[in-house]
Amino acid sequence: MTSPQFIHLRLHSEYSVVDGLIRVDDVVKAAAKDAQPALAMTDLSNLFGMVKFYKAARGKGVKPIVGADVWITNDDDRDKPSRLLLLVKNRTGYLQLCELLSKAWLTNLHRGRAEVRAEWLAALTADGTNNGLIALSGSQFGDIGIAIDNGNLALAERCAQRWSSIFQNHFYIEVQRAGQPNMEPYVRQAVALAAKLQLPVVATHPIQFQTREEFTAHEARTCISEGEILANPRRQKRFNDQQCFKTQAEMAELFGDMPAAMLNTIEIAKRCNLILELGKPKLPQFPIPDGLTTEEFMVLETTKGLELRLLQLYPNEEKREKERARYEARLKFENDTIIKMGFPGYFLIVADFIQWAKNNGVPVGPGRGSGAGSLVAYALSITDLDPLQYNLLFERFLNPERVSMPDFDIDFCQEGRDRVIQYVKDRYGKDAVSQIATFG
Repeated sequence: MTSPQFIHLRLHSEYSVVDGLIRVDDVVKAAAKDAQPALAMTDLSNLFGMVKFYKAARGKGVKPIVGADVWITNDDDRDKPSRLLLLVKNRTGYLQLCELLSKAWLTNLHRGRAEVRAEWLAALTADGTNNGLIALSGSQFGDIGIAIDNGNLALAERCAQRWSSIFQNHFYIEVQRAGQPNMEPYVRQAVALAAKLQLPVVATHPIQFQTREEFTAHEARTCISEGEILANPRRQKRFNDQQCFKTQAEMAELFGDMPAAMLNTIEIAKRCNLILELGKPKLPQFPIPDGLTTEEFMVLETTKGLELRLLQLYPNEEKREKERARYEARLKFENDTIIKMGFPGYFLIVADFIQWAKNNGVPVGPGRGSGAGSLVAYALSITDLDPLQYNLLFERFLNPERVSMPDFDIDFCQEGRDRVIQYVKDRYGKDAVSQIATFG
């Protein structure tokens, strides 16, 4: 098998909402077809597509490299930030990148950009032993590249020295040949600076779309993001049709005079070895009375809850006793299934915040979706529909033959929804609670 010549370390997918067009599955297939052993996805200031990319890449035998293209705050002019490409080496680096991006979105937004501060990066590696990230200089969009393009080589050198001191043995000067203005002068000066400071150089390609034919569609997407019109001749054009996925052969043609920069893509890929543990739910611990396990407490609560429901459904004692056996058999079956699959805590947590909502004036829907087929949910007052009365199947919600996380569709009053979320944060800790976005 021929040794790889090049690995893509820079890619904005469709999850880079402002300027990416690539579908994850398509680019992974392209990398596999080109026999690239690894591929990085580095969306702009986010990790939205990380899990999808990780699973798709592993499924095609391509090593996934997780990273992000981040904005770096420029305190001298907040409207002119620079960029830095961060790649994850291991779980430490993954947690560091998550922390950086969360902090940027929560505390350092400017004109809609979530910006990372250089001092945050310095603090991560202050002890010299916690370097879980590899940094690439950002090519012409990094502070080094901006300084070079402005003719300020002294500033470029100071920036390079700062980053190389923060990311000791983990910092690379990044060069590209993707049809950008002043491209070759930048490459020459960047390589000379790297030689002077004894820093490694790496070649990357700024992938924004899959093929050249998609360039016009990509321009339309950026116009939508920027509130521009495609036909406007005076609009700023930040991209060109060269910023598509290129094969190893095409990259070798571009950087035939810089074999070391090509080789460094392989070396960086070897250093990035993040392993994600997927498919194993990690729920916060539900508070249980002393002397009971979570499983025992759930059975106790559902048994009590069912008794209350039966009193409501069948006020007549004779009728209630006649129906009891089928309800208790169904309850036992569901409890056994939930315990076997390891989800008692999930049901108790959901029941807890729904009960809080009802007790605190937040209207809650009676039940929607497959969760309405659960008698346990009905007994715990998660839903208000008797699944036996309507012949609803529990197996549509939770099935041992198809292991997946249960997911209740819960409707809260819009005005009280934030109060419920705050309650869950207060009860289980804000580090254990997250909201999710939907892309469509």
